[in-house]
Amino acid sequence: MGYVKTAMLMAAMTALFMSVGYLIGGSGGALIALLVAAAMNVFTWWNSDRMVLRMHNAQPVVRGDRLGLHELSTELARNAGLPEPKVYLIDTPQPNAFATGRNPQNAAVAVTSGLVRSLSREELAGVIAHELAHIRNHDTAIMTVTATFAGAISMLANFALFFGGSRERLGLIGTLLMMFLAPMAAALVQMAISRTREYAADKAGAEICGHPLWLASALEKIAVGAARIDNDAAERNPATAHMFIINPLHAHKRDNLFATHPATENRIAALRAMAGHTGGGRVRQAAPVSTSRVPKTGPRHRSGPWS
Repeated sequence: MGYVKTAMLMAAMTALFMSVGYLIGGSGGALIALLVAAAMNVFTWWNSDRMVLRMHNAQPVVRGDRLGLHELSTELARNAGLPEPKVYLIDTPQPNAFATGRNPQNAAVAVTSGLVRSLSREELAGVIAHELAHIRNHDTAIMTVTATFAGAISMLANFALFFGGSRERLGLIGTLLMMFLAPMAAALVQMAISRTREYAADKAGAEICGHPLWLASALEKIAVGAARIDNDAAERNPATAHMFIINPLHAHKRDNLFATHPATENRIAALRAMAGHTGGGRVRQAAPVSTSRVPKTGPRHRSGPWS
């Protein structure tokens, strides 16, 4: 059902984009808009991982790092049936994480120093499993495309006043309304897709690590930390907020149309229900995950990468 809903929302985003192009320049405008969007999406899709990692000053974690992050990610990727991902560390006290990459063969998982310090090794495994689920579900590519569409729709809507076609079809008032309503509609669709994929990644992540309660406990701690600790890089680049496991910009507590993430308490409740159905809090996994090399708390804050 999640994939069907995502496909329908993607179709809605495409239709909205074409409609704005048509209102501005007729059928020719719709075609030009589609070609521009395609070019933007190809560029962003190909370079999204490097762009996002650079925005957050993420540093690579090498194999054999003393925190055991690379080894843990490799084991979980094996359980998920994925190639070994690149692992990055972001030096910020806010606990959080995200995945990026155009496909599983070119994917990366980034965790913050605050996440490593604040979570147990089991909770950290749950978070990494959640991010690997995004990679396996191709959510990183989907969210890159929707973010590009949303930006392109906003750009087209702002151009509306400079094109006579839109004023002839809609009048001045209609054109002004389109300038405000089209970007809002695009943002709503983008947020709806993001929330749908978060629920799916929670479920798949629990299956990858084998313990839904590991991820539930991690979400609870991350939500508390993200609500009181600023993430300066995310504040400078709010367009990347939907990528994180918890909104780094202090998301609203309720599930509403304008939230980039589902309410954390709803996600935790779903994971606890999943654990209850398995009779003991475990679900089947491909192989046991070893978390012994990951310390329960990380070292004290330091300015450089941990490797």
